[in-house]
Amino acid sequence: MNLKLLMTLAAAQFLMVLDQAVMNVSISQLVADFDTTVTTIQAIIAFYALVMAGLMLIGGKLGDIHGRKRIFKIGLVVYAAGSALTAASWNVASLALGWSVLEGIGAAMVLPAMVALVAGNFEGKNRAVAYGVLGGMAGVGIAVGPILGGWMTTDFTWRYVFVGEVVVAAGILIGTRWMLEPPAEGRRPRLDLVGGALSALGLAMIVLGVLEASTWGWLKPMNSPVEVFGFSLTPFVIIGGLILLGLFVSWQRHREERGEDPLVHLALFRIVPLRSGLSMMLAQNLILMGIFFTIPLYLQVVLGFDALETGVRMLPTSVGLFATSLVGSALASRFAPRPLVRIGLVIVFVAALLLVGTIEPSLDNADFLVAMGVLGVGMGLIVSQLGNVAQSAVGDSDRSEAGGLQYTAQQLGSSLGTAVLGAILITGLLTAFSDNVAGHAEISQQTKAQVEQRLSSGGSFVPADQVRQAAEQAGVDEEETTAIVDGYEDAQLQSLKLALLIAALLAIPSFWSARNLPGRVLGAGEGEAEPAQST
Repeated sequence: MNLKLLMTLAAAQFLMVLDQAVMNVSISQLVADFDTTVTTIQAIIAFYALVMAGLMLIGGKLGDIHGRKRIFKIGLVVYAAGSALTAASWNVASLALGWSVLEGIGAAMVLPAMVALVAGNFEGKNRAVAYGVLGGMAGVGIAVGPILGGWMTTDFTWRYVFVGEVVVAAGILIGTRWMLEPPAEGRRPRLDLVGGALSALGLAMIVLGVLEASTWGWLKPMNSPVEVFGFSLTPFVIIGGLILLGLFVSWQRHREERGEDPLVHLALFRIVPLRSGLSMMLAQNLILMGIFFTIPLYLQVVLGFDALETGVRMLPTSVGLFATSLVGSALASRFAPRPLVRIGLVIVFVAALLLVGTIEPSLDNADFLVAMGVLGVGMGLIVSQLGNVAQSAVGDSDRSEAGGLQYTAQQLGSSLGTAVLGAILITGLLTAFSDNVAGHAEISQQTKAQVEQRLSSGGSFVPADQVRQAAEQAGVDEEETTAIVDGYEDAQLQSLKLALLIAALLAIPSFWSARNLPGRVLGAGEGEAEPAQST
């Protein structure tokens, strides 16, 4: 086995996973550094995953056209440029351009190429080992991210993480000299630009609609830029995204009927194990990244912990995920994916409910750490199976395209997880705060009207001290200010519990969806399906 090449690919996998985990524990510091809001940082985190999800299919196709090794190297350069800009960012726009856009584009080129490069550079058992190592490195990235980000943010600055990423990317580029270009299968396809635009815009509109729902209102307008038939813009943006995705499917079918190259061969979606694996990847990332967005808000905004303290308390999830993903890979040689994934989902459901019980004004460290550890065990069991399910469902000629679909599902799940649970969190906060203020006898009608007016234009998840300052600046007396702050603190806890409860409930339809996962033991990368494209 070419260990130098395997280390190079493993480092690339680690680099691509690290970012989101780092940013989640640095939310409070980012808000302070750029004088912005939690909602804005939420949007940037979601946009990073969305750029990857929207461009992953294009990235995979570029590898088929220009060569996987070349696109892998170009993607690394783009990613490193984004990391450098992120490290030097001076405002929200430069942060979004460097992190969300450039790093997202680079990752969308690197990840699908990486899957195909493993298939082209390793064979038989070595290939299975390589896929297992990459899966384990994804767990390492999730494990290291919170503690590394927390340490850097607390003792130095989060910017150093991105300086380090530039150095790591340079090292990976050097390591590509041990990489062989997989032989091209048949003629080189042409890039479907129309399909790429339709898929990217469709996904973007859906996530944008969900992301802005807490500001615009889900149906009833709050701060909607446009009102359509008396409704907020939210449902129309989401429906518009779904229509664009429908047009994308029709366009792909049209190109295939004319003998032209589609962005993705629709026949792949007729492969039941692949389709089920993709849906589970989306669900798993939606739940995990939604929780990883919610928990830091509780620890930092409500309890006032710094980034390092936050990373330490999230570490049990990361360690549990990494350790169980390795154990799960070994279990895959004896048990089918379906029961292992379902057991993982049950554990995730229990863990999310345990986390709901830990959301209190003061933290019970023991209960919280146990709940986070249980979450990691469940997630690790799921993660350890899904990569092998996706790659075992297709033949060698379709691995690059299947890899693009795989990472699209993962990143779409990540962006939706941040957007959906973030929107639920903010909406729940505003609703609970409004109800608490309205029902409080010590708050005058005039003050209640002032609060309702402020809430009608939306809001953000901010520390209680900011609410106190706003009330004092508005001339509210001390007794009413205390009552308002008490109501806000209670609303914070209610909204956090609601978001985590929704995360738990999402595991239920996922359990049902897992029925189509393979019910027999799989050989890694066995390629059991017929090719979806002619070669």
